[in-house]
Amino acid sequence: MKIIFKIVVLALLFLPIKAQAEFLGLNEFYLKNGLRVLLIENHKAPVAAQVVFYKSGAVDEPAFKGGVAHLLEHLMFRGTSKVPDSAFNDIMAQNGAENNAFTSQDMTAYHELTDISRLELSMALEADRMQNLNFTDDAFEKERQIVFQERKQRISNNPTARFAEDFNRLFWQNQPYARPVTGTEDEILNLTPDDARNFYRAHYRPENAILVLSGDLDLKTAKKLAEKYYGAVPKAAQTLPSSFKMPPLLKASYRMQQHQDEITSPRIIIQYRVPSLSEDAEAAYALSVLESYLGEGDNAYLNRALVQSGKLLGIDVSYRMFARLGGSLTVTALPLKDADLNKTEAQLKKTLEEAFEEITPEILEKQKTKMLAGLVYSRDNPLDAAMLAGSMAVHGLSADEIESYAQNIEAVDMKAIEKAIQIIKKSPTVAVGLLLPGEEQ
Repeated sequence: MKIIFKIVVLALLFLPIKAQAEFLGLNEFYLKNGLRVLLIENHKAPVAAQVVFYKSGAVDEPAFKGGVAHLLEHLMFRGTSKVPDSAFNDIMAQNGAENNAFTSQDMTAYHELTDISRLELSMALEADRMQNLNFTDDAFEKERQIVFQERKQRISNNPTARFAEDFNRLFWQNQPYARPVTGTEDEILNLTPDDARNFYRAHYRPENAILVLSGDLDLKTAKKLAEKYYGAVPKAAQTLPSSFKMPPLLKASYRMQQHQDEITSPRIIIQYRVPSLSEDAEAAYALSVLESYLGEGDNAYLNRALVQSGKLLGIDVSYRMFARLGGSLTVTALPLKDADLNKTEAQLKKTLEEAFEEITPEILEKQKTKMLAGLVYSRDNPLDAAMLAGSMAVHGLSADEIESYAQNIEAVDMKAIEKAIQIIKKSPTVAVGLLLPGEEQ
């Protein structure tokens, strides 16, 4: 009986899961080693994107090893025994492929966009470094210095980036999201080759990865290629480190004021703790519509009310919908030079209240139509589609849930919007940050 059950389970693993709602036209299957594979067919051009997502990022780093996930991303381009040192990038360039990678707090991803005839090459290279990374201590030191200099240039020597990092630390307090993805300068300089190797062995494994293929190939071909190049990658011998459990965020209001000599234009940040998609799906879709209504494009409410009217130089609204450990909604305003920041802050909050009061069913429908039209462009671009599907999969969404993404946007009604507005207004954690010119404090 157990033998029959195992055979049935193995057969089911290779059956495609096709959702009813056609958003991306997604198919999904698993390899025996646990690798989850998503396929998005797009036969409009003879190109294909491959993205490998690892469900590990900065929040998974051991204590006092900040920046190791990001440094490892750099080291993944330092070769294997088959593809030594920088040959990966050289081969990709010689074959006309676009490739890159990124590390976030929740994940690390590696992607290639190639002619369909070069897809097998990129899959062979990616599968090789999933299991055979082999950097030298000298290569480690070179990449560590590159990461260190990046940190200095982009953050340490950038007053607005320093402010944003300090504000993020204030908002998230003792949470892992308070850590900078880059690590601090001291953390980077104290990392060792073994720190990177240990993180690689612990997290870079098929059962902790998602392979997304998008473009001019069918399901039969995708299954064949995935098995050919990734099927032999073994599961790791050690168990996967347990996911970090988010400690309760303190219920509080925070305020930070910072002066920086180097800046000439002040800024104001207001951030609210709100649910992410993994915490409350219904609220998340409504919050994403609100984000678009408030700050997406020239016709967004806050832009019309505050920027086009000459009360602000600029405005931005961002919602962390895809976040493993917790979401947030952030409003960033660029006040006029020499403006009274207290009055500007009051005006910003008042306009937010007005925006919430003035949304109507008709405005909501127009906003959703605009959002859904934008999704069409993402669907038609193989790399954009792969990034969208993979980002949702990393955060635990099933194939059906990913396929229902557009449907769920369409389903947002005024009741859901009103609930989302109350979530913002009653947010248990709110932080306000003011960055001003002047003597550094």
